Amino acid sequence: MKPYDACIPAPFGRLGIRTADGFVVRIEYLPPGEDLIAPTDELARETSRQLERYLKDPRFRFDLPIRPEGTPFRHRVWEALMRIPMGEVLTYGQLAAQLDTSARPIGGACGANPVPPVVPCHRVVSSSGLGGFMGRTDGHPMAVKRWLLAHEGVAS
Repeated sequence: MKPYDACIPAPFGRLGIRTADGFVVRIEYLPPGEDLIAPTDELARETSRQLERYLKDPRFRFDLPIRPEGTPFRHRVWEALMRIPMGEVLTYGQLAAQLDTSARPIGGACGANPVPPVVPCHRVVSSSGLGGFMGRTDGHPMAVKRWLLAHEGVAS
């Protein structure tokens, strides 16, 4: 995969941005030690600006051309995630019921989300707590999820 088109600071570390053919194709939550990279093109600049606005104001609504790669099922899940309002959460089971599936594949689709927080997978939690994030249930990924939920006014 190509290097980042931008890497910007965030309260929890860094956000790495990748673009291709006029679309945002990947946003990654990175640890604090990653090198910052100035945006290399206009879309990377605009994505950086919008992410910075969201990090200051959780009510900010993204308006970016995204092209997440995934199966048709994952696209259905990602579209459903984008309908979860800021400041609210659903459990994996609740989202599964909406999509007539089970919780485990919902978790898989959330973990495979290539463009967070534009597609807000952090708004899906376990019925008994936070659940996982970025395929993990501890460490830096969970600190990011806690920060995002607190930023949006959700107690964790």
